[in-house]
Amino acid sequence: MDFKLLSIYIIGFLIVAIAANQIAKVFQKIKFPLITGFIITGIIAGSSLLNFITPQALVKLNFLNEIALAIIAFSAGAELYLDDLRSRLKSIKWMTIGQLVITFVLSSIVIFFIADKIPFMADMNTASKIAVSILFGTIFVARSPSSAIAVINEMRANGPFTKTVMGVTVLKDVLVIILFAISFSLAKALVNGEEIGLTFLLILILELIISFSLGYLTGKIIEIPFSLNINSKAKGIAIILIGYGVYLFSHFIRDNSLNWFHHEIILEPLLIAIIGSFVLTNYSKHRIEFREILENISPTIYIIFFTLVGASLSFQTLIHVFGIAVALFFLRLITMFIGGVFGVTVVKDPKKYTFIAWMPYLTQAGVALGLATIISEEFPVWGHEFETIIIAIIVINQLVGPPLFKWTLNYVRESHLRAKMESLQSTRDVVIFGVESQSIALAHQLQKHNWKSRMVALDDLIDENGCEFEIINDFIPTAQNFKKLQLDKTEAVVLMLNDEKNYRIAELIYEFIGIKDVIVRLNKRENFEKFHKLGALIIEPATAMVSLLDHFVRSPNAASLLLGMDEGQGTMDIEIKNKDIHGLRIRELRLPTDIIILSIKRKGQLLMTHGYTRLRIGDEITLVGSHKSLEDIKFKLDT
Repeated sequence: MDFKLLSIYIIGFLIVAIAANQIAKVFQKIKFPLITGFIITGIIAGSSLLNFITPQALVKLNFLNEIALAIIAFSAGAELYLDDLRSRLKSIKWMTIGQLVITFVLSSIVIFFIADKIPFMADMNTASKIAVSILFGTIFVARSPSSAIAVINEMRANGPFTKTVMGVTVLKDVLVIILFAISFSLAKALVNGEEIGLTFLLILILELIISFSLGYLTGKIIEIPFSLNINSKAKGIAIILIGYGVYLFSHFIRDNSLNWFHHEIILEPLLIAIIGSFVLTNYSKHRIEFREILENISPTIYIIFFTLVGASLSFQTLIHVFGIAVALFFLRLITMFIGGVFGVTVVKDPKKYTFIAWMPYLTQAGVALGLATIISEEFPVWGHEFETIIIAIIVINQLVGPPLFKWTLNYVRESHLRAKMESLQSTRDVVIFGVESQSIALAHQLQKHNWKSRMVALDDLIDENGCEFEIINDFIPTAQNFKKLQLDKTEAVVLMLNDEKNYRIAELIYEFIGIKDVIVRLNKRENFEKFHKLGALIIEPATAMVSLLDHFVRSPNAASLLLGMDEGQGTMDIEIKNKDIHGLRIRELRLPTDIIILSIKRKGQLLMTHGYTRLRIGDEITLVGSHKSLEDIKFKLDT
């Protein structure tokens, strides 16, 4: 009967979740965050309005909450990849200290002194007021890595400020869970009137040590499905089961420790999950696949979690506490502003960061809501009202935070919007010497990749009718005429004439223009060496055809990939300019899974590369993959 009832609850909730997903898209069109749509749908479907999701159903569906919280913690830990943050560790450290300590301490103190103004705290004793104050202060520290990543990706942001923001955001979510474990234990002791002495502190430290150890073990367990030859969906299911297993084990220890040790041992499953994810991300070779699987799982998880959170809320309570939530929102904002000024001042970052350093950290989401949910379950007398206030603050933060973050990225000039990238693509220019069927076919192929081609005929006049490309007739190759042709602003020149004419043009370009890429179609093998001395890229048609056929016989997939025969695939040469990439091994790069490294050229020499090859500033790396992935990795490596 219980199983039948649970099935009914699950099916009913799935219908509500599907509706929440569609309603959230409407909210997104009017510039509201998706989670606002999920929460509002949950409130409407909950017991305070339509009662589609009853209080009894929420209890039975709590396992979905725990699965979602585990995945949220995994996602937060997966963003803390230390090699990406090396150049900004000092700024990250001091900004984290400023945001964590100042926000927590000031918020807790102020809330304690204004407790009489908060309805559910007004009649509490002093110990309980202290407990609630430190729980508020803890959640005020929490930030949303997923929201930060969404804004950074949307703005294509990169630079010192962005790296500091990303590092602080993720590190704060790791530290806030540790802080929560401590604050939660203290709050329970204060509310229940337990003595806080040396024994209590020793047990608390022991619980943290056990949680860290189990986190390390969890990271090793997560590696197991990635070492098996199974598809990504099976790996995703395994991650979900491992995450839920962390919660089941924590409940088992809590339920039985009183009988075993005459003391209730409380392990923090969020801390275990986030440490496990951190271990896998930084100390295994599976971090890229792990992150991609989490990205595929997360949208569904967010729908489930935020809809259930909304269903647990009382609409009437939300309206009642909204004014208090606005006041506490401004309190959090002020403490974060002070913390930002502290961080910038101590580390001596540019002065223009001083008054804007707090803006990127305003948005909250999954972790903060997860902590509020735990508090609501543990303290049923006042926990629901506490959770409702936190959710109202989070909704305000979600509305105000992302626009402020976007403005900040524009202000520090670290955004790289696609409009700017399009203007760069429009400068791609190639001049092809020789007008014939192959050169016209080459121009058409380049046009598909947003290159502008100009064609040059030397002696013979070419009829331009029927040709869509600009043709320059009767051209005389001289240094002066090359300048008129603006070859100095041209990215590449292709020579498709006879060897004598090709060499005359290549030599003049070498002496007077110095274009990086001059590609020569060679007619006679004996002329190879003299073109090579000019630094030209040489294509010998006869051997190229034999080589191409050889590759198709031995490796048809690779040959079709390199030739662009696979739709949506392409190649790209990228010069490494990002200082954080300098010194990294190839295996340490977080490359998309559809990217292949073909070669690395350093100071004109091709390297024999492997996973342990260290990259250097100025290296030219040749990649093949999907156009989207190539653009993403270009943005990462050369900015």
